[in-house]
Amino acid sequence: MRRSAKSSRTGSRLSQPLDRQLNLYALAASAAGVSLLALAQPTEAKVVYTKTHQIIGINGIYELDLNHDGTVDFLILQCCGGGSTSFRSNGLFAKEALGDAVEGSIVKHSSQSLHFASALKHGARIGPKKRFLRGGYNSEMMAAVTHCCTTGSDNFIGRWLDVKNRYLGLRFKIEGKTHYGWARLSVHFQELHITATLTGYAYETVPNKGITAGQTEGGADGAADGRGPISDDSQTLGRLARGAQGISPRSQP
Repeated sequence: MRRSAKSSRTGSRLSQPLDRQLNLYALAASAAGVSLLALAQPTEAKVVYTKTHQIIGINGIYELDLNHDGTVDFLILQCCGGGSTSFRSNGLFAKEALGDAVEGSIVKHSSQSLHFASALKHGARIGPKKRFLRGGYNSEMMAAVTHCCTTGSDNFIGRWLDVKNRYLGLRFKIEGKTHYGWARLSVHFQELHITATLTGYAYETVPNKGITAGQTEGGADGAADGRGPISDDSQTLGRLARGAQGISPRSQP
């Protein structure tokens, strides 16, 4: 028998206890949905800052692991050279891991293109629109001095000649995504000797988001936020350091 239209639109009424229970389920589901929505929101930008004090002296090498994941992101190298009696040299370099890069500029010199790492001032912007270098001859040069033994003259080149609290602009990868950071150093020359002191570094946790030189989690460089800095970095794998002959990891004068 065909049902009437009236009967087909008539619903059965739920008992009062069951109706109340379903309402409670609905409220619980709604609350859970709000919680999941909150978890799904984009991660808030956060700068992770590490305070340190590391001296990089004669033939020294420092393994910079910006995000403390056990992988070396950059090496800061101090190398003495001069394989003849006619000259002696000393240089400070920044070497990036595969896929990483250092902010800087390229200068044409004779048949070579020299890569110079920028010595950024506090407040400089580091991010996607800046020029980053990698794969330079002898890495990315910070500063160097060459002494001619026959004439007694010295030749100084680089952006890091006797500077205090300047910043390397850094671009590196975390799980295949691009991040930006900085490393703060002071560099002192004494004749042919170069001493670099690394006093801190930081990176932005949000991929492809820029950072300001000197920016820390608490705001301006060195600002206290009541939580204290992250502890100094520990020993890393040193996979890049194994390629530097005759240089011990983190050696100091």
